[in-house]
Amino acid sequence: MSSPEYWTQPRAGEPDAPHPGVPAATAARPTAEQVIAGLRETDAGGADLVQLLTPEGERVHHPDFDIDISPEELRGLYRDMVLVRRADREANALQRQGQLGIWVPLLGQEAAQIGAGRAMRPTDMAFPSYREHGVAWCRGIDPAQILSIFRGTDHGGWNPLEKRFHLYTIVIGNQCLNATGYAMGQKFDGVVGDSDGEATMVFFGDGATSQGDVHEAMVWSAVYDAPVVFFCQNNQWAISEPLERQTRVPLYRRASGYGFKGIRVDGNDVLASLAVTRWALEECRSGNGPVLIEAFTYRMDAHTTSDDPTRYRLADELEMWKLKDPIERVKVYLVHQQWADAEFFDAVQAEADELAAQLRETCVNMPDPAPAQMFEHVYSEQTAQLDKQRADYLSYLDGFATTAGGER
Repeated sequence: MSSPEYWTQPRAGEPDAPHPGVPAATAARPTAEQVIAGLRETDAGGADLVQLLTPEGERVHHPDFDIDISPEELRGLYRDMVLVRRADREANALQRQGQLGIWVPLLGQEAAQIGAGRAMRPTDMAFPSYREHGVAWCRGIDPAQILSIFRGTDHGGWNPLEKRFHLYTIVIGNQCLNATGYAMGQKFDGVVGDSDGEATMVFFGDGATSQGDVHEAMVWSAVYDAPVVFFCQNNQWAISEPLERQTRVPLYRRASGYGFKGIRVDGNDVLASLAVTRWALEECRSGNGPVLIEAFTYRMDAHTTSDDPTRYRLADELEMWKLKDPIERVKVYLVHQQWADAEFFDAVQAEADELAAQLRETCVNMPDPAPAQMFEHVYSEQTAQLDKQRADYLSYLDGFATTAGGER
């Protein structure tokens, strides 16, 4: 047994230790068997998990977080998830074929991201890490602009203020401080306090909760009642470290230590993710924030394409989570409700394949950036120091021999 409750029991040598000789969580690495046992105990997310659509595609109701969904809306959510997954799989293949330097898969986390992304209003602001391809899709970001980052063409080709979606953040947890500062600004600007107010949402993984930036952000957001939703995608693995090596308590309970609300949602349930995130954003824009959401999900692929998950997790764990696939449960519900037929599903798949083909065509034909491009948009206004660096670098490049046609 390796659940959070297990690790919080008194240890050997402590009073009333129930497990003599068992090391504390910080003293030893759990075995593979312990990891699997712990996951199986909590694979439903616990009694506090908010779920509206079961893995079998059955609609259930929640006394506090229910939602009315029309056939058209649910078909739209299904389409979002299918297209985002297809784009993700194509990007993964492009990296394997040498077209991208690296890729960060979102496979298995589509429901958490689409549910959260579609809960946002146009005036809300999102701060992603580097895996939020689904949220980017909801904010109108062309997937090709995501690919350009991982191809090394640019650092992000969209205007964050226009799209209300910040550029990707590679430094683990840093976006939480950025989001908190932005949310504090929303409050200082007086755009918080009623149902028409603005809110901010920041996305991070379970591994990021071990970073100081995340906790500093929660301290500041609590002190200033900042309208920020901390959306933690708990995909069970911080690269090769399982969740139980990150915390002794469920992540959503950490919110109480900072004095604000925390909630755990089934991150493989797009309806529950949508409903809970709508509630959390409303809490924030009404002045009752911040809020921590723990989306209990699973990373079905590698951490990145440079990672080999078979070295640290067992195959039966992945097979167990495949039964909880976020897309399949929606498909089953649509069929049972007779809200969609084979023609609809075929049309969505054809659209997904077309999107993948367009992404591939765009990616392989992306022009190499000009050398001087790295000096652009560093600051809102160019500085004398940056101008000199740019001139020195271009002069250095000009010192190389050129061809007869004048090309380097």
